[in-house]
Amino acid sequence: MTPYFSERFYNPSASYLAGREVRAHVEAARASVANWLGAKPAEVIFTAGATEANNLAIHGVMQRHPGANLLVAATEHEATLAPARHYAHELIPVNPKGMVDLVLLQNLIDGHTVLVSVAIANNETGVIQPLRQISALLAKIREQRRHTGNELPLFLHTDAAQAASYLDLHAARLGVDLMTINGSKMYGPKQVGALFVSAKVMVEPQISGGQQERGLRSGTENVAGIVGLATALHKAQQHRKVTSERERNLRDLLLRHLKQKFPDLVVNGDMKHRLPNNLNISFPGLDGERVLMAADERGLQIATGAACSANKHSASHVLKAMSCSEAVTNGSIRLSVGAGTTEEKIMQASDILKQVIGEWHG
Repeated sequence: MTPYFSERFYNPSASYLAGREVRAHVEAARASVANWLGAKPAEVIFTAGATEANNLAIHGVMQRHPGANLLVAATEHEATLAPARHYAHELIPVNPKGMVDLVLLQNLIDGHTVLVSVAIANNETGVIQPLRQISALLAKIREQRRHTGNELPLFLHTDAAQAASYLDLHAARLGVDLMTINGSKMYGPKQVGALFVSAKVMVEPQISGGQQERGLRSGTENVAGIVGLATALHKAQQHRKVTSERERNLRDLLLRHLKQKFPDLVVNGDMKHRLPNNLNISFPGLDGERVLMAADERGLQIATGAACSANKHSASHVLKAMSCSEAVTNGSIRLSVGAGTTEEKIMQASDILKQVIGEWHG
């Protein structure tokens, strides 16, 4: 990214040679992102992060279809739930393991539904949703609409911000029409993301101006961020299988040690269909916020919910949607492993949690 802050600090929309050269680098980055998403370069729209991409997907589709409704999973990130509240919408229930209930989803889709939004992997529990099955269900409903003369499209959007380091993001294999990715969730730069928009989907722009990004996201491109995002995605997807195996082993090691000390520990969410770096657990009867603060004082950084909602001190809507009891919800913490995690750090984390929780747990 460094050259684009200095010697290549040119506007990619400029007509002079240096600007055109920078434009070529932006388009090379777009082509790289498109390659990993199984998309055409023109189907990749760069944004200022996943929140903007989710907003563009939801507002962009819904404003094209006044009077239509949308469905969003009850466990979605607030960056999806908040824009959805501007329109007629329903929340798709999930089962106690955090998985979308396909039967209830089918029952919720009516003749006015134009968009279904389900994150491929949850940001709090790491639960991976059955997107291919959801896509197959929507394809069946589209076929039924054609036979009845209903010309309203039915699109599937997924927020894949959490998934790039671990899962295949090929849009056609997933069966999605729109997909959000985010730089900072795969060791890329913050405040840069992208939205895959299938050529068959028309979205209404949310930022007007100089017509950059095919007119769907005006504003001078964040060249350094775009190049950084493309590089991060390339590295993440290239090494995702090795990364997944390594982090799953570390995560499971931590869980084994904690279960030995605290046999009544509760794992929140499906352990089989789950991101390999995620461990969302509860100690019923404890206060997760107190555990977080005590652990932080000892050098262990954990979470109790979505990082961007942490200062709201509200119970996790994700765990509530999974029908978790109040004791389980209030006693929940989220642990994540990553590139810098080692077995030694896992043991240190285990010891700290044993100390902290032991103070209240007995």
